[in-house]
Amino acid sequence: MSEEARERRNGAYAREFARALADPVQFWREQADALPWLTPPATVLDQDPSGAWRWFRGGRTNSCWLALDRHVEAGQGDRVALIYDSPVTGQVQRFTYAETLVRVARIAGALAGLGVGRGDRVIIYMPMVPEAAFAMLACARIGAVHSVVFGGFAAPELATRIDDATPKVILSASCGIEFETVIPYQPLLEGAVDLAVHKPTHVVQLVRPQAPVTLDRAGWLDWASWEASAEPVPYVPVDATDPLYILYTSGTTGKPKGVVRDNGGHAVALEYSLRAIYDVGPGDVFWAASDVGWVVGHSYIVYGPLIRGCTSVLYEGKPVRTPDAGAYWRVIAEHRVKTFFVAPTAFRAIRKEDPDCRLKASYDLGSLRYQFVAGERLDPPTYFWLKEHLGIPVIDHWWQTETGWPICASPMGLEPLETRPGSPTLPVPGYDLRVLDESGHEVAAGAVGAVVLRGPLPPGALPTVWGDHQRFEDAYWSQFPGHYFTGDEGYRDADGYVYIMGRMDDVINVAGHRLSSGQMEEALAAHPAVAECAVVGIDDADKGQVPLGLVVLKDGVNTERAELERELVQRVRQDVGPFASFRRAVVVKRLPKTRSGKILRQVLRKMIDGKAYVVPSTIDDPAIMNEVKASLVQQGVMSA
Repeated sequence: MSEEARERRNGAYAREFARALADPVQFWREQADALPWLTPPATVLDQDPSGAWRWFRGGRTNSCWLALDRHVEAGQGDRVALIYDSPVTGQVQRFTYAETLVRVARIAGALAGLGVGRGDRVIIYMPMVPEAAFAMLACARIGAVHSVVFGGFAAPELATRIDDATPKVILSASCGIEFETVIPYQPLLEGAVDLAVHKPTHVVQLVRPQAPVTLDRAGWLDWASWEASAEPVPYVPVDATDPLYILYTSGTTGKPKGVVRDNGGHAVALEYSLRAIYDVGPGDVFWAASDVGWVVGHSYIVYGPLIRGCTSVLYEGKPVRTPDAGAYWRVIAEHRVKTFFVAPTAFRAIRKEDPDCRLKASYDLGSLRYQFVAGERLDPPTYFWLKEHLGIPVIDHWWQTETGWPICASPMGLEPLETRPGSPTLPVPGYDLRVLDESGHEVAAGAVGAVVLRGPLPPGALPTVWGDHQRFEDAYWSQFPGHYFTGDEGYRDADGYVYIMGRMDDVINVAGHRLSSGQMEEALAAHPAVAECAVVGIDDADKGQVPLGLVVLKDGVNTERAELERELVQRVRQDVGPFASFRRAVVVKRLPKTRSGKILRQVLRKMIDGKAYVVPSTIDDPAIMNEVKASLVQQGVMSA
């Protein structure tokens, strides 16, 4: 055990973690007391008839009231709630808490005018515009359940969500904007409604000047006139256990799972996380560079920062080409961001275009205290690059759509912990993390196994899957009884630090050796010529599977490919071992990813093996798959 670990035994983190583990009811009662309630909960923790754990039963609240009304009532209406920064349209707008409340209350009234009430569903299919956040809060205000679908999802994907959520109303916009490209939503929306068995009674569209549309279908309304003609409505008290939203997990095949989030536990967890993990309070500027279509956008663009009384940045742009690789530095400097949160893939894109971080010198980043990253593994080269150029704590942390807030992190507002490359640090108070073998026994330090969370999960985590509780049990609780299965593989070191090596689906089985793609990617990413990489297991007649590396080179790198491949193969042999049978590393221009930055390893594997595959609508750019295929054919990896 390291000296740091020994000192940590008696620190604030250790005490809080132990309290949450020993008496979760008392611990979360204290956290719930940090928020006002319309009616305090009668019971902190119990189980419903299905056996699902439920938090704060009997409590009455409203998430919009927590996020807006109470701050205005407390005299904080002039504080900026939301900064809309849109380099793709050349706009920056600031909305105070009072201004935001006026817009939200009116949109809530407009929804009520369409017959939407408590428990009804509303699908929000919008780009990163203020109205998307207002719509979410407006649904919460009247007790409706929103389901945000990432703007630009293909019509079949949207149709499956319409049929599962059965919304009364869809709120949308006429387009999204990616770099300079306008993406019309009207054909996608019309196609989805035509495909869906369930038909919403109304579709309301925010018509953007970049894509004027004609709304000639029955029940399709223009947002501007719809909102302007409405009367504002007050918030509706709801039960703590009432659903706030449904967020569908994306998949390449099959029916997506609708993760349900409740009102009470969600608010308590977000308030705690922003204080204990992200170290922000009322008036601080918090920026999560994500999208409202993903869980990060729900937790840390809309609800969390506003419940905490912060100023939240809603950014409609990219890390590069809007206009350059200094885009993030501009936003941080201009809006005086204290805590920044983004996926590592964004920084790899910046590092690729500006490896020496020269553009940062043009901006004053003195306000920035913390750099958080999540969404995928933070490879050590990117970690050290950030440490070198930012000179502030760089905190890798890990969580999932299902949990709604971090599982592992260095809790900067509680006790900053030593960070280690490749690790999201330690479990956050409230999570009982274990690493198990296939028989359900805990493995020794350093041994790789399935990462699970012993039940009950803390507040904020999903209590069920929308409309299919048996699927919730089967998907998350059946493999290791009493434990939530994260689907990830990893290990803990001698000091308890957690290392997430990747999805169990990304494990490569080479002649009986179960190898993590993450371990090999770490070795490849350490090469000075590599900007980013992916390792996938492809079929092999002798070994079952063998790993194949795909690497993207840094801009300006000019290297002989055969020599580069030899160096990369040698790195994997040294860092992982010769038993990995890593023999091929090919150069590609880009890697296929979802819009949230996750590399589509399973799709790549199936494509290379010549198996049927589905390119998910979440892909950032469909053209990438053809680019990669052409490169692999040219380099002899696969046949045309």
